[in-house]
Parts: sequence; structure tokens; C-alpha cells
Amino acid sequence: MATAFLTQHPLVHFRTISSHSFSKLRHSSTIIKSTTRMERTEEVSGQEQPRKVFVAGATGGTGRRVVEKLLESGFAVKAGVRDVEKARASFDENPCLEIVRAEVTEGDAKLAEAIGVDVEAVVCATGCRISWDLLGPWKVDNLGTVNLVEACRKVGIKRFILISSILVNGAAMGQIFNPAYIFLNVFGLTLIAKLQAEKHIRKSGINYTIIRPGGLKNDPPSGNIVMEPEDALYEGSISRDQVAEVAVGALVHPESSFKVVEIVSRTEAPKRPLKDLFSSIAQR
Repeated sequence: MATAFLTQHPLVHFRTISSHSFSKLRHSSTIIKSTTRMERTEEVSGQEQPRKVFVAGATGGTGRRVVEKLLESGFAVKAGVRDVEKARASFDENPCLEIVRAEVTEGDAKLAEAIGVDVEAVVCATGCRISWDLLGPWKVDNLGTVNLVEACRKVGIKRFILISSILVNGAAMGQIFNPAYIFLNVFGLTLIAKLQAEKHIRKSGINYTIIRPGGLKNDPPSGNIVMEPEDALYEGSISRDQVAEVAVGALVHPESSFKVVEIVSRTEAPKRPLKDLFSSIAQR
């Protein structure tokens, strides 16, 4: 039911959540430097994966889990946060973790400086807290994401993962009267802002994966991941842990390239490898 999605959506918890184009260089023992950034890859299960990933919104409920999952999976991480001291208290010390100040609303030039030239992919897990600032979602979920994409273009990053939301295109899906769609657009047109950001990413030329989760839960996973193509799901929930798993999996599996996927968790669903789930979704 749509009501079930509404009660589980991140904004109801006062938070939104918010390959073939990484590098065409083969793995070698030599670090190859370009004029704009350092190209450094390694073979993982027969596929190239980026070695350092920038995470925007790294201290959020989902962003923090993305950082942890990346570190567990052997990536180096540059965590972009608004409050560096607070972030340092949130994470265990790790030589593969660098914490930098990054505010997506301050423009692409400052973001490009924060990202630097040693990053090969970006995961955007930002989101605007619910408030009476009705321009907040537009500034963060739309313009902030656009700033991040443009920063990637400035420094030559070719891989971008966005954590968005199901129902962003609810009007086109015939879900305009869905309670979740109504509620989430009352406070600043949150879903519409996210959709505009998605459109910008898809026109940017960057190899993207847009992940649209259902209502986000802080609890451990209670079912298996169900993945559908865009504009297919209008209800359901999923653990933030599983969202992080899919985001990291998108960096490992080139089958996720240039795709929009929607995900929820269902107890009756069979467990399937992420590679198979991404392969089941067609590019548009």
C-alpha cells in the first residue's frame, strides 16, 4: 500500500536521501597520470573498479553506510561533509578514509576543489532535512546535485552514482494522488527537485547509475533486494544497508552503467547476485 511507503520514507524520518566509462585503461602495475586526475584501477572479479570514491552526504543515514561499505570492499574513500570535526567523531580511524568539507549548495568550483584529482567516482547521498524552508529541497536535491555533477566534469570524473527515491516521476506514473507523492512534495517539491537533478545527470555525458530506493529503514535487512526499472515501483521499503550495498555494487559491476534502477526489499523474494539484478534492467 502507498501508506506503507509513506510511513517508511526518509522524509518522514526527517531526512531525504536525499563500467565501460570509468577508464578505458587496463590494469597494470604502473600508476598512469593524466593532466586532470590520477587514473588508478585494479582488477576485481575480472572488472575494473575505481580505487578512491568521493561520497557526498557522508554523515547521513545512508551516506555513512555507503562509506563503511566502500571501506569494507577495499576502496579508499574521501568523505564530503559539512562539519569535519563532527564527522571525525562519527567514523573510526582508517588510513583509507579522508574527511573533507564539502557543501553542495556552495557551487561547483568549491566542490571540485574538495573532490580533488585523485578521485575516480562520486556517490551522491545528500538530502534536505524537512523544514519550513520550502526552497531547501530545490537547493539541495536539485541544484546541489547539479553542482556536484558539474564539479565532476571540471575534474574529469567519469562515474556518478545518485541515490534518489522511488516516485520521483509519480505524476507520469499516474500516482499523483498517492499519499506519499503528495506528502513529499508538500515540503518544497522534494520529488520534483530530485527528478530535475536526475534529468541533468542523464544529459551530462557522465556514466551514471541512479538508484531509487523505497522508504528507508535503519533496521538490518529483513528480506532480499528486488530491483525494477524506472517508474515501476510506488510502494515498499528497504534497509539503508541494502541501499549502500547496491551503490557499492554499481561501482563494481559495469552492468549498472547508464541505468536507473528502483529497489525495495521483500521477504518472499529470492536472493540474487547484484550482477544479475543490474543485468535484468535495460538501458533507456
